[in-house]
Amino acid sequence: MTEQATFSAVRLAAETWESLFRAQVSVMRRLQAGPAFKRLPVKEYDVLFTLSRCPSGQLRLNEINDHVLIHQSSLSRLVDRLEKRGLVERMAAPDDGRGVLLGLTDAGRELQREIGRDHVRDIAALIGPALTVEEQRELLRLTEKLRGALPRGR
Repeated sequence: MTEQATFSAVRLAAETWESLFRAQVSVMRRLQAGPAFKRLPVKEYDVLFTLSRCPSGQLRLNEINDHVLIHQSSLSRLVDRLEKRGLVERMAAPDDGRGVLLGLTDAGRELQREIGRDHVRDIAALIGPALTVEEQRELLRLTEKLRGALPRGR
């Protein structure tokens, strides 16, 4: 590859990343300002959503941090707030006397479902008019391909 072609490929990759990032930020800002997150901030919802998607329904704090969409440096304080609201509960890990698992309470599960329904409608209202069904499928394919090509972990 020539030096000019390499520079062009690097520039295209940078422009592609910037466009993807700015689109994601724009969509997230609109979603966060929408009606779905009037009852619970999106970062707190992300924890409830992550726990709802876990097959066992329980995760350790570090596992939650590995799965949330929005990185949380103060996750333990956020979980404390959710626990005080009665949305999550801490349980002793059966295989580790010092370990703690987190799980949704019934109230947390119900709130996650309610917000989730509104959130999905808000997503459809933003994405649907902007992209055709075929374009949405192509974007999904491309973003999954990109994620699959990246090394695992954070």
